Amino acid sequence: MNRRTTTVMGVAFAAASAAGLALSAAGPAAASQFYGGTLHPGEQRCVQQSAQHTVRADGRATGQGAKFKLQYQGATVPGTGSPGLVTAYAAELRDTWAGWPGAGDYTACVTNNGTADTNVRLTLKTDGEVT
Repeated sequence: MNRRTTTVMGVAFAAASAAGLALSAAGPAAASQFYGGTLHPGEQRCVQQSAQHTVRADGRATGQGAKFKLQYQGATVPGTGSPGLVTAYAAELRDTWAGWPGAGDYTACVTNNGTADTNVRLTLKTDGEVT
């Protein structure tokens, strides 16, 4: 019984390893980052991901809205912060556009600066995920 279980596990790990090698041969893999939930007044949530060439943040908020921003290496990228509370948000940066800060870590944040709870959705995509 144990021998069979070990064999099945070995096959599963071998298949997973082969899939990982195929992915690494195809180039850097990334999975978009997402937060969805309720923010109480004063609360903030952020998602982070590395980018080489392209980054895009999208957000939605209910009620009074929320404040959104996109950061590079810990500092807000000029022109990417929302002008106060908004219910819809998008910011996109590409290495072929003016204002590209460079490859590195990007963080998208949403803050409830309002006086009531708000439901938010925040997505951060990079490189091959951005069309």
